[in-house]
Amino acid sequence: MQSIIDAARDEDYPARIVLVVSNNKNAFAVERAKNANIPTFIWQKKKFQDDRAYADYMIGLLEEYEVDLICLAGYMKLIPNEIVRKFKIINIHPALLPKYGGKGMYGMHVHEAVLKAGERISGATVHQVNEKYDEGKILAQWEVPVKEDDTPETLQKRVLETEHKLYPDTIAKIARGEIKLNG
Repeated sequence: MQSIIDAARDEDYPARIVLVVSNNKNAFAVERAKNANIPTFIWQKKKFQDDRAYADYMIGLLEEYEVDLICLAGYMKLIPNEIVRKFKIINIHPALLPKYGGKGMYGMHVHEAVLKAGERISGATVHQVNEKYDEGKILAQWEVPVKEDDTPETLQKRVLETEHKLYPDTIAKIARGEIKLNG
């Protein structure tokens, strides 16, 4: 989140953050957004009568803020299909998809799996979100070498450093029309 906020502060950056939505009121991203004077909204599904009411409310909020692109950062749940079909959504994943993606493959789980498999290269992927975990169109990938003495923690640190550069770069390319999204 912070890397996107920092990039968007540059007057030459082709995108602006208009809203930050989180399902966790204690997420540090919410505090970062507030510190940057970005409107925030806490999205709590349990406050809605059913899934349809939940999706309808979010669609209304996103339309109110004239959101062109939803950029997931640390959101681990499936986005309701109604939202996926109506908006362009991207996500960053800490591996080179299609490897090490899908339900349950997040955070340290990904790095543990990469090391267990004996991979020599890992990395980060920005992909378009669809109705399934980590199966949308791959938009950009940057490689990170796996070192012989890597632990999940050391690999995670290097991949995260890459993510912090790759995500704002990919968002800018989408905003400039250099990367095309489906839909």
